[in-house]
Amino acid sequence: MELFHEIFQKGPIPDTVTYNTLTQGMCQLGRVSSACELLRKMIAFGQVPNVMTCSILLNGLCKSDKLEKALELFQAMQNSKLELDIVCYNILIDGLCKAGHIEVGKELFHKISLNGLKPDVYTYSIMINGFCKEGLQDEAYQLFRSMGDNNRLLDSCCYNVMIQGFLQNNYTSKATQVLKEMVRKGFSADIRTATFCNLYHHFS
Repeated sequence: MELFHEIFQKGPIPDTVTYNTLTQGMCQLGRVSSACELLRKMIAFGQVPNVMTCSILLNGLCKSDKLEKALELFQAMQNSKLELDIVCYNILIDGLCKAGHIEVGKELFHKISLNGLKPDVYTYSIMINGFCKEGLQDEAYQLFRSMGDNNRLLDSCCYNVMIQGFLQNNYTSKATQVLKEMVRKGFSADIRTATFCNLYHHFS
């Protein structure tokens, strides 16, 4: 915050780009509370946060396990009529799923289309991984298949996430089925999937 005061006292009022740069630095240093305070100062000095501001802070809050604050920020940004992009949704859904709040993440996922956006391949991968982490293979697989139904291209990332989820929960036949499909479509297993497959082959 000392740097902020120095910039404000010695130069022109910082613009949004400057605020975002400072916020990014604070979050990278783990000083998320200071980053939130900087947001309040930014608004007080008449600068309007943009979608980049939101994504930086959301990422910092989620990585610091401050999910309640992240949800509050997300709601505040929505109330301010800021047009949030899919990156903001992905960051928050990922944070929720990693913390075991799959139902909240699922609810947010379903709100994406209601707000005029479309989930991208990363959104789907995050949700599939979240379902698998909670042992909800059927929901994960249903979502995985819905990507094809909605004419969304399944990529190697989605295949690998689905295969790893099946293997972690001992659904070996399903994992083999999806693995064969992935290879048939020209995709390759990543190092983690290959390691899982080798381990299961070795101990089976």
